[in-house]
This record gives sequence, structure tokens and C-alpha cells, in this order.
Amino acid sequence: MSIETARAHFRMYGIEDRVMEFDASSATVELASRALCVHIARISKTLAFKTDKGCMLIICSGDARVDNKKFKDFFNFKPKMLVADEVNEMVGHPVGGVCPFGIKEGIPVYLDESLLRFDTVFPAAGSPSSAIELSIDELFKYSKAKGWVDVSRIPDEAENA
Repeated sequence: MSIETARAHFRMYGIEDRVMEFDASSATVELASRALCVHIARISKTLAFKTDKGCMLIICSGDARVDNKKFKDFFNFKPKMLVADEVNEMVGHPVGGVCPFGIKEGIPVYLDESLLRFDTVFPAAGSPSSAIELSIDELFKYSKAKGWVDVSRIPDEAENA
């Protein structure tokens, strides 16, 4: 049902036909990279974190890792991801298909600067075997992001820190 929620979200913008579904799973960055034949960095992953009001989503590139210090410095609380059982209930999409499209009301969405290296990226579209290619501007618009954050490190940064 979740992919239908994401499709309905994209239907409002006239782009539901851009949603891709795969015969094989694209539930992880690696699997999505293989299904789409693109580098893992161009897969945009949506991470769900607990907040005092429920949860929030941060979308970052597939090769990025959340930096706990940067996260805490920006949001003023320690990052704690939702556990698998909480994700579908709180966000509205299952693990492997979590995306910022067609989510439950009131969930703040942020885009991480790790995405700015690319013209287009591939977020999931509500199921563990779907994706959509979006420009960075489209991702910002369709995710209804509150803004950009810098709360991750890409592998080269982590090695040089």
C-alpha cells in the first residue's frame, strides 16, 4: 500500500509515471545501486530519527554516514534512529522503502548537503523495490524539505578527519 501513497503524492505533481518498480529488491543502498546501475552515492537514503514530538527524516547520499557530533550540534539532541517496528507506523512506509513522499502529516524532512554533489539522485518510492530519479531541486520541492543540513560525512571526509 505504501508505494500507492508515494504514487498519489507524485500524482499531485504529474510525475507518478516516473516511479520505477523492480522485480528484485532495492531495499538497501547496494541493492538499489545494482538495480539502477548507478554508483551507491547517487542513491538517496532516508533515515528516520526519534524526536521529542515523534520523528524526523534526513535524506542523504548513499555513501554518507551520519556524524553524531554534527547531528547533535545542529539539532541539539543525540541522534537515535527509529527501530524497524516503529518506521512503518510512524512514517507510513516500510523499511527499505522509506522516503519523504506521502508520509504521515507533521514529520519534518531535511536534506543533507552530501546530496549536493549530484544533479540527480534516486530515492525510494514507498516500497522495498521502487525508486524515482529526481533532480536536487525536485527532491527539495517534492519532499517538502524544511531545509538543508550538514550532519554527515562521506567516506573521504571520514578518513581525513
